[in-house]
Amino acid sequence: MQSPLTDVNASEPSAPPPDGEQKAKGNGRRDRWADHREQRRQELVGAAVQALLRHGPEVDMEQVAAAAGVSKPVLYRYFADKSQLWVAVSEVVAARVVDTIAPAVEQVREERDLVEATIDAYLGVIESEPRLYRFLMHQSGDPGIHRVVAGTSRQVAAGLARVIGDRLRTLGLDAGPAEPWAYGLVGFVQAVGDWWTTHGQPISRTALTDYLTALLWSGIEGVRASADLPHELTRAHERIVP
Repeated sequence: MQSPLTDVNASEPSAPPPDGEQKAKGNGRRDRWADHREQRRQELVGAAVQALLRHGPEVDMEQVAAAAGVSKPVLYRYFADKSQLWVAVSEVVAARVVDTIAPAVEQVREERDLVEATIDAYLGVIESEPRLYRFLMHQSGDPGIHRVVAGTSRQVAAGLARVIGDRLRTLGLDAGPAEPWAYGLVGFVQAVGDWWTTHGQPISRTALTDYLTALLWSGIEGVRASADLPHELTRAHERIVP
């Protein structure tokens, strides 16, 4: 009988996997752990949103932990402090604002409708989730949340400026006012929206949209009317009804 040491048919000890394979396995484990951690983090942010809806802007970490079904120390494994959690929540709210306004702006083709759609979409976000909106605006003194709010405003205004500029160029008008108009519109509606939600929405969304559209459109139409263009061109945006 041959010794296993000399038997060519005997199984040999398996060689260690190549370095590249070991690194790939390690990277796979790290990626899975990172994905799991991010998923868990998003679940905790969702719980914080629910706690806000239930308890209002003064919600504390104890109430967030209860909504998530975890202890406070678990929250602090994912968020360094309360401020970091609120920044994550503000990012969720801000994304909802952008996701609501951007499609509304892109769909309209008439200039007055553009103003109306922007205002109505923004007020619609407030109307659907007033507590989240109040939280976002009233916590804006926090540097992290302020950056989120300011970034969201810039994102909405930039998209709006592009659309307004396209409309002005189509009419042969100077597109220079597009950007300041867009930023002014966003800031104006934010301020009025803050008043509206703080005072318990004393007038309907439809009425407020009409009031703000009438005021803002008067300014834009005034620029159009004073432009050195034939009357027919300055009115070209309006539909002619037989």
